[in-house]
Amino acid sequence: MEASEQFNVNGSGTAASREKLMTDLKVVIQDAEELLRNTGQQTGEGFKAAKAKFENTLDSARVQLRLAEDTVIMRSKDAVRATDQYVNDHPWQSVGLAAAVGLIAGMLIARR
Repeated sequence: MEASEQFNVNGSGTAASREKLMTDLKVVIQDAEELLRNTGQQTGEGFKAAKAKFENTLDSARVQLRLAEDTVIMRSKDAVRATDQYVNDHPWQSVGLAAAVGLIAGMLIARR
């Protein structure tokens, strides 16, 4: 399976929920690394096997997080390029759209 197939960040869900997921995953990874550091003195074959499995899972989570971040960054850059290209190709439509969005935002703010 390709790396891009392992973690598919598609258009569903909100950007905020994806950001929260990545933040939560970073916290889990940091906590797990601290746990591994603090349990370094433990002995026993069963514990060593469990620790090795946990380290493999943690490494996999790090890879998945990097893939997710790379995908989000790549898609953001693509959106910026597409927006820039549209604005360059259609400047007056872009000005009209910006004015309409500003008008709607102003009306919504004025309602409060």
